[in-house]
Amino acid sequence: MSKEIINTSNAPAPIGPYNQSVKANGFLFVSGQIAIIPETNELEMRGVKEETRQVMENIKAILTEAGLGFEHVVKCSIFLNDMGLFTYVNEVYGSYFTEGGAPARETVAVQTLPKNVNVEISVIAAY
Repeated sequence: MSKEIINTSNAPAPIGPYNQSVKANGFLFVSGQIAIIPETNELEMRGVKEETRQVMENIKAILTEAGLGFEHVVKCSIFLNDMGLFTYVNEVYGSYFTEGGAPARETVAVQTLPKNVNVEISVIAAY
């Protein structure tokens, strides 16, 4: 198996021992993204919709660097610190999947996320 590390300065730099994404066997595995604004390294925390939009923009930047778009995403994992936020996150998340339909996914509530954010999303895309 061959693998290729794909990172971009248009998304937040990893804050631990991982990469933004790894391409392997025709798939791109994108690490969980939180609402860090790449230009400032600050969190977007004005509201859960704005936070989710930043998360999706970070994912978009990584997909773009890999030559892909949201229409290539086949699987998403959404982690929320409160399931009461689901409707707001789902509204923003859904707006990014207009071509090719929505992917498979799960949404789970967790006790705490990195930097105490409300939402983290990871994706798997196919070439």
